[in-house]
This record gives sequence, structure tokens and C-alpha cells, in this order.
Amino acid sequence: GSQYTHEFDGDELYYVDLDKKETVRWMPGLKEIEGFDPQGALNNIVILKHNLNILIKRS
Repeated sequence: GSQYTHEFDGDELYYVDLDKKETVRWMPGLKEIEGFDPQGALNNIVILKHNLNILIKRS
């Protein structure tokens, strides 16, 4: 499946399972201090794919 990961200093803090649209956190207490919007990540991926296609066409 597809995943969106967030790392700090080489350690994975959490990942988002894009198929299930759920966030899995590895560090206890992270849920209280860090917010994450899976829909925002999906939107970013769509934008990045669009921009990549433009760059490929210009190459």
C-alpha cells in the first residue's frame, strides 16, 4: 500500500497509511503534541505529481 512518513533525525515518528487514511504513531504521547491531516498529505501528493509531469514535459 501507499504510505506517507514523517521522520526526525533519521527516526520515523509516524506514518500515514494512505489506503486506510489513518495515522500510526511510533512515539507515545506524540498524538497530543503533533497534529497531522492525512487529507492534506493526499493533496500534496497530487500537487507534486502535477508539478513533476510539467517538469517532464519541459525536459
